[in-house]
Amino acid sequence: MQLPIVRPKVIETTALGAAYLAGLAAGVWKTRDEIASHWQIDRRFEPQMPANEAAAIRARWIEAVQRSRGWAKDK
Repeated sequence: MQLPIVRPKVIETTALGAAYLAGLAAGVWKTRDEIASHWQIDRRFEPQMPANEAAAIRARWIEAVQRSRGWAKDK
């Protein structure tokens, strides 16, 4: 997809999100912007593969997914 990936310092984002929402409900934080100010980047990954090569690989992946449809039948 040729997009950068940003990894946060705290990778347990599901638990962190639940804690932030609980804190927001309890009045620990007043706004979502206040919560957002705590978020920090650990590392940023930039695309290294040429766009045309990435597109070809993605097209093959989409083809594989299409072929696999119907392998598992509902019982």
